[in-house]
Amino acid sequence: QVQLVESGGGLVQPGGSLRLSCAASGRAFSAYVMAWYRQAPGKQRELVATIRSSTNTNYADSVKGRFTISRDNAKNTLFLQMNNLKPEDTAVYYCNSPQPGVFDWGQGTQVTVSS
Repeated sequence: QVQLVESGGGLVQPGGSLRLSCAASGRAFSAYVMAWYRQAPGKQRELVATIRSSTNTNYADSVKGRFTISRDNAKNTLFLQMNNLKPEDTAVYYCNSPQPGVFDWGQGTQVTVSS
């Protein structure tokens, strides 16, 4: 069974930082483009960042310059370093591959940015 388990979320003040992790089990994810998504209350899930390799990453304009996506293929783990967080970054964050059907969606990890 293929599973994705996100962790690292929490409550942080504006301007703060968090590092999210996503552990994949049941399938080696090194062959796949991976991504972070987020879903805020009442909104659709949106793509935040994608990574093929350390030199091939893409970001949504809203997080460019503040977030960094990375991966450790040996540990089947995906990361999202989030700096200078803003209240509008509040959402449940998920990892997955943009390629449909590769992984089931995990439970996500809640990020709340508030003073």
